[in-house]
This record gives sequence, C-alpha cells and structure tokens, in this order.
Amino acid sequence: MRYVTATIALVALVQACTAQPPVRPVFRLADFWSSKLKELPYDSPPQVIYRIDDHRFVTLEHYRDCYHGDSYYNDTRDGIRKYLGRGLFENFQGRVINADPSATNIVLPLAYPPRAFCGNGEKGCVVPLWYSTDGGKTFHSKVYMDHSFNPFEDSKDYTVAATKDKLYVAKKYQYRIDLPEYDLSVNEYPLNPAVDLNKPYPPGFHSDSAWQSNKKLMPEGLRTPSGQDRIICNPSIKPTNPDAPLAPQ
Repeated sequence: MRYVTATIALVALVQACTAQPPVRPVFRLADFWSSKLKELPYDSPPQVIYRIDDHRFVTLEHYRDCYHGDSYYNDTRDGIRKYLGRGLFENFQGRVINADPSATNIVLPLAYPPRAFCGNGEKGCVVPLWYSTDGGKTFHSKVYMDHSFNPFEDSKDYTVAATKDKLYVAKKYQYRIDLPEYDLSVNEYPLNPAVDLNKPYPPGFHSDSAWQSNKKLMPEGLRTPSGQDRIICNPSIKPTNPDAPLAPQ
C-alpha cells in the first residue's frame, strides 16, 4: 500500500511539472547589444519616428518597443537608406532640428535606452551624433555628450540643430547661480564637406562656444520643414513576438 501511494504521488508530481507553462525567455539588454543578428527578430511594423520633410525621415524597425529597435534614415527622392544603429537614435529625448533649406546638412543625435548602465568608474561614457554634409549619402560621427552615466535622461537637456553652414549643440543648465535659469551653453561647429569635425580644421573654418545669455551663437526660430523637433514613437504598436530569441537559431 505504501508503494502504491508513493507511485501515485510521483505521478502527480510529474503531471504537475509537465502542466507548467514553459519559461519565457527574459529580455536582456546585454543580449540586445551583443546580438549578431543582421536584423532584430521582432515583427513590429516600421513606423516613422522623425520626419524632416515629405521625403526625408527616420524609421524605427524590428523593434521590441519604442526604445529597442533598428533605426534607418530614408530619403525616398534620392533613394537613400542608411542604418543609424540599434537602440540609439530612438532614445534621444531632446530637440533635433534640421533647418538647412538646401537639404545638404543633416544631424541625427543618438542616446542609449532607459536604465542602460553606461561607462566605468567616474568617467561615464561618451555619446555621439551623426551628421552629414552631402544630403545623407554619408554620415560621420561627432561626440556631443561625455561623462554621462544616464544618456537617456541627460539627452533631455540638449538641442541639436543643423543649418546651411553650422551645427549647433546647446545644453540647458539649471544649477549655475550666476546665470539665468535654463541658460544654454552653445557649441557651434562648421558644416562643410571640407571639414572633418574630429580633426584640425582647414584654414578659414573654426568652432565657437558661449553661454546664450552672453552671446547669441544659435539663431532663433530654427525649424525643421515638417515642424517636428522631437522623436515621436507610438508605444501602442508592439510586436507579436516580444520574447523572440536574440541569437541565431
């Protein structure tokens, strides 16, 4: 009788175990970053998250949510499609303005997903932006934020703008008692095909920087043709497979 009881208990235990739903894979940011997949596996439809005008825009594709996907710059008139990175452009929380009427100069700032650990020790990490001086055919990087431990939040204080000849990076400060509230620290860089912003400039080109309250470096009224100056993602659009594995099968 004791043997029968033990057998019944064992069978019940096995049935209970097999009846449990399979453990769903847990999304890990480390897997998201290190994935060697050419495209993320999520089946979410592309959505435009930043529009410059009727034919130039950035799409977020293959995304798990609004902060974890692949972004692309598109120019349907000139047939341009450029990969901007994974979990980068969609996470910039500040203002981005493309106000070059010739459509030659373009700037697209990057950041990192929320709650992403950034940097080591006391240094934090550096965060770049993409800029183009040939209408988006090629993009180059330029660091606009350094020593940041939380680029997602820190990017909220930045305005990045491109004009017919300049790149402006403005940061809002709230804590300097000798300056007006929300004063801007503005860095101005030349945008020209002859200039690599990461190398010494050719003769005739220079950068400048100033507090906006003391020197009006950044023009007022800069506007993207579409009127959009922030990245906008619809969080209600989701993939049907948010737990798809991030490693080749």
